[in-house]
Amino acid sequence: MIPRSEHTPSIAPARGPRESIFELGAPESACVLGPVLDVPVIDLHEALSGMDRTALPRLPHVAEVEIMRHYAHLAEMNFGVDSGPYPLGSCTMKYNPRANEDAARLEGFTGLHPYQPIASVQGVLELLVCLQEAFGEISGLPAVSLQPSAGAHGELAALMCFRAAHTANGHPRTTVLIPDTAHGTNPATVSMCGYKTVTIPSGVHGIVDLDALRDALDPSVAAFMLTNPNTLGLFEPQIAEITQMVHSAGAFAYCDGANLNAIMGVTRPGDQGFDALHINVHKTFSTPHGGGGPGAGPVCVTRELARYLPGPLPVRLDDGSYGLVNPEASIGRVRSFLGNVGVLVRAYTYVRALGGHGLREVSEQAVISANYLKKLLDSVYEAPYDRTCMHEFVLSGSRQKRTHGVRTVDIAKRLLDYGFHPPTVYFPLIVEEALMIEPTETESMAALEAFAEALIAIDREAAHDPELVRGAPYTTPVRRVDEARAAREPVLRWFPDEG
Repeated sequence: MIPRSEHTPSIAPARGPRESIFELGAPESACVLGPVLDVPVIDLHEALSGMDRTALPRLPHVAEVEIMRHYAHLAEMNFGVDSGPYPLGSCTMKYNPRANEDAARLEGFTGLHPYQPIASVQGVLELLVCLQEAFGEISGLPAVSLQPSAGAHGELAALMCFRAAHTANGHPRTTVLIPDTAHGTNPATVSMCGYKTVTIPSGVHGIVDLDALRDALDPSVAAFMLTNPNTLGLFEPQIAEITQMVHSAGAFAYCDGANLNAIMGVTRPGDQGFDALHINVHKTFSTPHGGGGPGAGPVCVTRELARYLPGPLPVRLDDGSYGLVNPEASIGRVRSFLGNVGVLVRAYTYVRALGGHGLREVSEQAVISANYLKKLLDSVYEAPYDRTCMHEFVLSGSRQKRTHGVRTVDIAKRLLDYGFHPPTVYFPLIVEEALMIEPTETESMAALEAFAEALIAIDREAAHDPELVRGAPYTTPVRRVDEARAAREPVLRWFPDEG
């Protein structure tokens, strides 16, 4: 029985666990019947004699229909954008149109081999050149490399270009500045490039403290890394002054492109004074997100930094054909071949389907959706920076914790019972009990209102029955676990019951 209160609206049905595939079927079950063998039959027990393995592997004996039901059930237990709203702040979990998938599955792309002669891959090279040009126009930074495999990889490539430029100019530097709202990848990238990180605090309004930045800008600074809009969902109104200050100190201004989905078609990082930007194609240009699979994090830079980009780069040659060229002072390859081309095909399909006007509409709708949702919630949850936001916003569960002993993590777990994936929690670190919410442009008004109603209902539950919220979730395949123990003593495989 799912615990409910009189304030609880309809709750998503449970998707409970079933037997593992090893517990299904029977010894006599078979998946397929093959043809009569035309080779000698080998006794596996005899073949295993003298080897380390002394017993046959314990494989499941199941019929094909049991396999299909097994994997269908696993899919039902997963939650994704196809299942319902997925408002992870900063992660931009937007819907991936199936047209993108159809394009990526065209035989001309799926049948390619990395070692084919250049003359036989002119079509895909043309697509990549056109995508580079589109990203250059969208970002305001005309030189683009599609090689990096993820956003953090693009960050790394950009900082390596900065380092190469400083070295070539005879002024090697030691420090990179980042704001206290930075994504965790920023300091990691800085360390990987051999620099020291210095953190710049935010002011009372959630934007960069200009005095602190000015004091930190000395001849040792190689770059300032800034996300704009920042991870509080706030646009930096001082951005022109910031980039001018950075350049006056002889440093480069780097834009973390994680939040490009809020501004594309409206304003361009290059026009704001940034020297480099990485693009998370899974966030902004609707390619697959997560799962540890192939990704792409193109890096865009100014013409002055183009000579350092990772290569080779697809280019349009004078005779109208397409080839590969290495920039003259390239930092070298950061990825084999031409990058994750299948993901880039999806991004190009998205750009061409929407066009410039459509991309601007995406940004505008993302901003409208976020502000509408924020307005529905900011009387129930504290808004530490109560101003117009961009595509995402940060609320706080401090009031619920202080008044009812219900923490943000409890609220997030309870949301699962309402059929919603929780937002990002406890980030950015400068907000106590943070709830970082990004609805994206792909959710309907009805979905936004249903999400707000669930959070409001959880607030009522916290007031009337806090133990109900602290015990959540109740409808998920796995209830709340001891997360510290799970991290220290993970159980990563199924063990048979020997009893």
